[in-house]
Amino acid sequence: MKVQGKEINLAASMAKLYASEVAVRVTDKAIQIHGGYGYVKEYPVEKLHRDAKLTTIGEGTSEIQRLIIARRILEAV
Repeated sequence: MKVQGKEINLAASMAKLYASEVAVRVTDKAIQIHGGYGYVKEYPVEKLHRDAKLTTIGEGTSEIQRLIIARRILEAV
């Protein structure tokens, strides 16, 4: 889209929101599967969960992405 000179803000925000939310859901389920071991630092799932959660907090929170998406959709109406 960017190469074609199209506006990418809406698509980028939607992709970022979706990817970060799915990553948290998947790693949360992985923690559940591992039980108590999922919270132990010796298991990679603990770090993956922390990293996934950070994507919803840092670099444009999920709430900000939702605001950007809502604004773009409302502008189109």
